[in-house]
Amino acid sequence: MNNLLDIQNIRKKFSILYDNNLIYFDNASTSLKPDIVIDKIKNYYSSYPANVHRSIYKIGLKASEEYENVRKKIKEFLNAESTKNIIFTSGTTESINLISHSWGLQNLNENDEILLTEMEHHSNIVPWQICSQKTGCKIRYIAINNQGELNLSNINELINEKTKLVSLIHQSNVLGTVNPIKEIIQIAKKQGAITLIDAAQTVPHLEVDVKEIDCDFLVFSGHKMVGPTGVGILYGKENILDEMQPFMSGGQMINEVNLHSVTFNELPLKFEAGTPNIAQVIGLGESIDFISKIGINKINEYERYLTEYALKKLRLNDKIELYANSKNQGSVISFNIKGINAYDLAEFLDQKNIAVRVGHHCAQPLMKVLGIPSTIRISFYLYNTIEEIDFLVLSIEEAIKFFLDRP
Repeated sequence: MNNLLDIQNIRKKFSILYDNNLIYFDNASTSLKPDIVIDKIKNYYSSYPANVHRSIYKIGLKASEEYENVRKKIKEFLNAESTKNIIFTSGTTESINLISHSWGLQNLNENDEILLTEMEHHSNIVPWQICSQKTGCKIRYIAINNQGELNLSNINELINEKTKLVSLIHQSNVLGTVNPIKEIIQIAKKQGAITLIDAAQTVPHLEVDVKEIDCDFLVFSGHKMVGPTGVGILYGKENILDEMQPFMSGGQMINEVNLHSVTFNELPLKFEAGTPNIAQVIGLGESIDFISKIGINKINEYERYLTEYALKKLRLNDKIELYANSKNQGSVISFNIKGINAYDLAEFLDQKNIAVRVGHHCAQPLMKVLGIPSTIRISFYLYNTIEEIDFLVLSIEEAIKFFLDRP
């Protein structure tokens, strides 16, 4: 299975792996950045550091061309209908907040319901709680079962004529469960509900085709897909975006301003106020090229191999308590070790240059459902190896001896 990807060649493109002797298993939080992405950002600042859309001089035109070319790349990457569907934001969180403000406040009232899930990231809960407080709409939740999957036994009752929005995470950032979004979207459409997919954990790892799943909105972040921080994407269907009011105002989202009136720019600039994150957008374009050249399906298959191997190894130790046992598992694994504080274990692993995540992972409602305060989380990407997993398992065994087997 290692022959799926040229792992050693891929790893050479990430200087941090060698400069720091690092084993990095926190990819669900943010990914490492290849040197070419970093160099692309540096090149913008050193060669054509102009604003976009507003200049007729050469470096300004160059910046605008590079910036808009990224929009085209993302359109192709998602198989979107048009570049008008692609809105640049600062990340998944801003994208969801934009929708809750510009669509939610405009379309929801006290007779309406929003449907979320118990496994949502806070970023897909709190904006809707605020929206609920302002509009009076009710929030309902799809529960999870003992396998860490969504319990869809009552989905036709949860999605009903009152449901105006179904907003759910594509893959849990805690459990790794990949949800059957296409099935849920089809049910929502029968009731006329709008659908929003938080794809921050899937766009970097598997093929996502917005035409195929037929969602109304889809959001993700650049920094989880070997791209820079500070840039994200909001995909939206053009007819819905057209009806929404801007989230912020000023700059390029303006068409004409008079003393007592204003008209707004056309899509997608209507939602891109002020000076955008130009360098980050250009860097994201390079990360899209990097992933596309390797092949997203090859990346996904390799990650499945890593995940299955890690789960097999971890299940051999009865002191390790794994959370979720889904048949559709992404490259995220959460666990605890009986008798060892999760933060102590994370610090122990850090001493061996193994970076893992510890905490509630911005999913406190899910933690309360699971009846735990925190977990250790490991998550894989295209540069991780079987050898790293073996070292992780060995280090966990050493931690068990250190914390539990001492006299």
